[in-house]
Amino acid sequence: MMNISIGELAKRSRVKIPTIRYYEQIGLLAAAARTEGNQRRYERADLDRLNFIRHARELGFEIDDIRELLAMTAEPQASCHQVDSIARNHLAEIDQRIKRLQALRSELKRMVSECGHGRICNCRIIEVLADHGQCETEH
Repeated sequence: MMNISIGELAKRSRVKIPTIRYYEQIGLLAAAARTEGNQRRYERADLDRLNFIRHARELGFEIDDIRELLAMTAEPQASCHQVDSIARNHLAEIDQRIKRLQALRSELKRMVSECGHGRICNCRIIEVLADHGQCETEH
């Protein structure tokens, strides 16, 4: 059984104190027990839950998805079909982001390669930025 402060929880979980308070405020993390001096106190389950949230955020999951995933952990014997669905949807979103980033990279490489390194008035990068019609891709 742990009984740690918010500062110690932040240190152990690598989550900043304002973020912990925010997670409590939006209900991702249960409101902490309080001491007589009104200090927050946390248990091992709080640290485990916060580590889950931090890791899911690092992987790019949205708050609503994390909330749903956490709710599902309350029923360990239930099918993980919904968990799989959330992860697959997130993966599809990441794939779309990668496609957009690759298109942006390609467009920027082209702009830079066409730059003659002369004067601003003749700068190809400025010209393309000023006129989206000169882009080769829709980004």
